[in-house]
Amino acid sequence: MVPCPWFAEIAAAARNDAALDLGVHLTLTSEWEGYRWRAISTTSQSSGLLDDDGYLPRRCRMLRAQVVPEAAEIEVRAQIDRARASGIDATHLDTHMGAALVPELLAVTLRLGREYKLPVLLPRDLGSYLDRLDLGPVDPALYAGAVAELEKAGAPIVDHFRMTPGVPSVEAPTAYRGLLATLPFGLTFVALIATSRATLRQSCHLARTGAPTSTGCSPPASRSAGLRRWGSCDLAIGAFGISIVRRWPLKSGLWIDRLAGSSLFSLVVCGNNGVRA
Repeated sequence: MVPCPWFAEIAAAARNDAALDLGVHLTLTSEWEGYRWRAISTTSQSSGLLDDDGYLPRRCRMLRAQVVPEAAEIEVRAQIDRARASGIDATHLDTHMGAALVPELLAVTLRLGREYKLPVLLPRDLGSYLDRLDLGPVDPALYAGAVAELEKAGAPIVDHFRMTPGVPSVEAPTAYRGLLATLPFGLTFVALIATSRATLRQSCHLARTGAPTSTGCSPPASRSAGLRRWGSCDLAIGAFGISIVRRWPLKSGLWIDRLAGSSLFSLVVCGNNGVRA
């Protein structure tokens, strides 16, 4: 999330560890009450990117009511460019709260993905993703057409989307086991939103052993150092979290594990050939 105050920390981590697999989480909303961030490309209210306090809007519906698509394109392009200039070799694009995928901006985001040759998170099972977002009224046919466009271009596409279960900590082990045990056939993108490194370590340990722990695990320093077989998948323990990688050749010549990665906002791709973990 390039506009956020601690962006410099993950940029420094990327410069120091080329093995980190990091994407740009395109950010056009700022939802928290006391922790806010601003656009990096403009301070103009006419852009439609600012609320009355000068920050990015709190919700996608607020953004949609006022956004100027041309200004939004300048902003997301500036975020990608700043990430790359800061030493992040970006591997994919996804969107904070889905804001860069609202109907008014969907074509912009897909075009930038093509221009920068970066996969855009938009799963085939659209309901598994759009139902988790609060975009306001949308036409599913518009997004189905976008997926078809990506397919035609040979872009990497995942099948399903899952994210951190929103449950109390005491219920987390059961919730994560349920998430992993019920993965559907295909490739599932799992967004792990952890509040601490301890949470990431515990998720890592649970994925490896199926058992909760109070101490978590000690991940190796790089993804390649932590590859393990797990059913039909490769389980990679990264510096900040876990990635489950199924190497899958694509028409574009890329491998699907270009999508997998872990960061402070952990992004995980799971490959599952019908084998229940």
